This record gives sequence, structure tokens and C-alpha cells, in this order.
Amino acid sequence: MSRLELLTSSDVILDSLSDGVYVCDRDRRIVFWSKAAERITGWPAGDVVGRRCLDNVLCHIDKDGHPLCGEEFCPLHRAMVTGTTSTVPIIVFAQGKEGRRIPTQVTVAPIHDSTGQIIGGVETFRDVSALLADLERAKRIQALALETDLPEDPRIRFSTYYVPHDLVGGDFFAIRRLDPDHYGFLLADVMGHGVAAALHTMHLSSLWDRHCRLLFQPTAFARTVNNELERVVKGESFATAVCGIIDARRRRLQWVSAGGPPGLAIRAGDDFEVLESAGLPFGMMADVDYEAQQVFLEAHEGLLFFSDGLTEVHNARGELLGVQGIVRILREIGYPTSELHVGAVEEKLLIYSNDIRLPDDVTFIEMRYGDSVK
Repeated sequence: MSRLELLTSSDVILDSLSDGVYVCDRDRRIVFWSKAAERITGWPAGDVVGRRCLDNVLCHIDKDGHPLCGEEFCPLHRAMVTGTTSTVPIIVFAQGKEGRRIPTQVTVAPIHDSTGQIIGGVETFRDVSALLADLERAKRIQALALETDLPEDPRIRFSTYYVPHDLVGGDFFAIRRLDPDHYGFLLADVMGHGVAAALHTMHLSSLWDRHCRLLFQPTAFARTVNNELERVVKGESFATAVCGIIDARRRRLQWVSAGGPPGLAIRAGDDFEVLESAGLPFGMMADVDYEAQQVFLEAHEGLLFFSDGLTEVHNARGELLGVQGIVRILREIGYPTSELHVGAVEEKLLIYSNDIRLPDDVTFIEMRYGDSVK
């Protein structure tokens, strides 16, 4: 082989990279394993080439500990199914040869043959152990700001579900008992995700602590939070949100929308009622007037609010999932007859989408009334 042929050989080029690289076929059988992949994981090429990546080799899990080697959650599988390339790195934990979990940043892409058919996929990854330590600290700090520590109340039950896009996310939620009969809540989704969005959620946490008692008049709370956030972000960011007050004795919800997706009232017979409302997102402009809505519920009925990371999912034809799509998915997984399983919702969202992974944070606030009103 001439020097030019050697210089342009794909194996030589890939082996010279500091990032690990591996290539698999459509059956996810590994056909190439780079020198850096050996160095990062401890797995020599002879131990992995010819094996499927899920055959007790890398055993990838995500930041929440969920296995990724099933069909839908594996980023490399998603790249081959959707024909798309990841645009931002994904944090994935790989299993080294000695069993140690190695935090990596992963990018994936499909491989096409000369006719355009997808014949495999390529994944590049790097060890991000140092970066992860800082993100884990940020995650712990952010978790302290997400308030759901509520007293026992036989009249009403709250549940929250939060799956950030990255280790830290741009969703903020809080629920607080304001007096013996009233609970205030806020669910907000800051533009973007990751560290920058997480910093804005910490500001929202401060605003919540200072102003949550204004929720006895939800429009006053919304106007105040909007003005204070606008002074900080100055039009460079915003937060879609829904906020309101729940009366446990009268079974009444009063709420304000700030550009967030409509909520769902869970009615008798497991029917859903879409709670439509409109309003400008927090932080876009000052002195916005908001309009409050109200709805009454009966015993065993409830409410479900969610961030727009769920509704703003597109399929391969560019069609938006929307609220009715969420209702369809909830019915497919047996909700509200059965408990809300967020992992099942995520899988349905991925099947619908044309994405390698869900593009945003996923947050639910659920409320159910009991029998008693005393």
C-alpha cells in the first residue's frame, strides 16, 4: 500500500482519532472497533468485533439507569431507523471490560450504501468523567428546587414525574399547600435545555418562593412572575407555563396558561376533557395581562398537566403530535385506568417521532381527588 493509500485508508483515519469509534451493521453486529474505543473501554477489538453491541459487551444505560439495548431507546438503533444523525452529544454510560460504568458523550449516524440504503450505523464516543462530576452536582442542586413535599391529605393526591433531557433540564415544577384547603402549583418549561436552561429554572424557583401566595389570584401571580423574569432575560429567553390554585374542599381548579400546552381533566368513566387556555409565555414582554379559567371536578376525578416537550414531537412527515396525540398515547398505555408509566409514554413518543431521542425534557403533574371533601 502506497503512502497516499495508507493516509486515505478509513481504518487508519478512524484509529488516529482520540474519540472512540465503532461501526455496526443493521443487526447491530460490530464490524469495526477503533484503537481509542479499546483505550476508553478496555475492550480489545478481538473481544467485540463480530458480536452484537447488546450481547453483554457495552450494556449501555442512560443517565437515569434505564437499559438502552432495547429496540427503541438505543441511539444507534434510532439513527438507523430514522436515517438521521444526532446533532448534539448524548450522555450514555458504557460498561468497561472490568465492569466499571464509563460516562461517555455519544454521537451517532446512519451509514448508507451507494444506492442510498441504510446498511449500518457509526457511533463515536468520549470519556466525560470529569464533566459528569460537575453536572451531577448541578443535578443535586436543581433537585432541591423541585418542590413536591406535601402533607398527607385524604381529599387529594399529587404525583410528579420528571425526566430531564440531559442530567439537568429546563423544566421547573412546584406544588405548595397555601392554607388548609388550597394548593398552588406551577409547571414551567424554559426555552432550551441543559445547563443554561437549568440556571433559569433556579431563578424560577426563587420567584416561586417569593410569590407563590399570590396564587390565590392566579392572574396576579402570572403577571408578577412574567415581569420579574422579563427583567432578567430581556427577551433572550422565555418560559411556557401553567400555574394555578386547587381547592381541595370545593374540588375547583383555577388556572392561568402562559403558552403551555392545555391540561387534561380526568372525568368519570376515564374520559379526558382538554382544558384549553391561551397566554403569552413568561419573560417575552412586560406588563402582559393574563386570563384565569376555572373548572370543577367530582370525587375520583383529577387533573394532568405536562410540559410542551411531549406535545411538540414531530413524525417523519413533520406532523405535530399535539394534545390529542398525547391523549391517544395515554389511552394506548391504559391510563387513567392504570397508573401513569412515564417510560411507556417515552417509548410511544419515540415510535411516533423521527428523532434519535426525545428533543426536550418530559414533566407531568398529576392530581386525583378522593372521596372526602372535609
